[in-house]
Amino acid sequence: MSRSVILPPGSPPPLAPYSPGIRADNVVYVSGMLSMDEAGKTVGVGDVRAQTRKVLESVKSVVEAAGGSMSNVAYNMIFLKDLGDYAAMNEVYAQYFPGSPPARFCIRADLVRPEFLVEITSIAHL
Repeated sequence: MSRSVILPPGSPPPLAPYSPGIRADNVVYVSGMLSMDEAGKTVGVGDVRAQTRKVLESVKSVVEAAGGSMSNVAYNMIFLKDLGDYAAMNEVYAQYFPGSPPARFCIRADLVRPEFLVEITSIAHL
């Protein structure tokens, strides 16, 4: 099996020992993406739509750096701090996955910093 680390330009510094993405053969595993800029500062504090957009742009950057596109994403795991944000998150999410969206789940979870509202991890097949 071939395995390579995917580190897109402008990625925020990891908050723990992990890689933003790993390509193993033709599968890309995207780590849990949070709403951070390249300096590690939170983007969209208090705004789940802004955070969802930033998170999905981060997912997109990993998948594209591996040679794919968002249409290659087969599965998403979504973590929301507050399930009251579900509809707002979905408004933005639908813009990134028109037509045939990937399989997914969405659960409520405490996230690594209190200001984070959403985290998404993905699997893409190239």
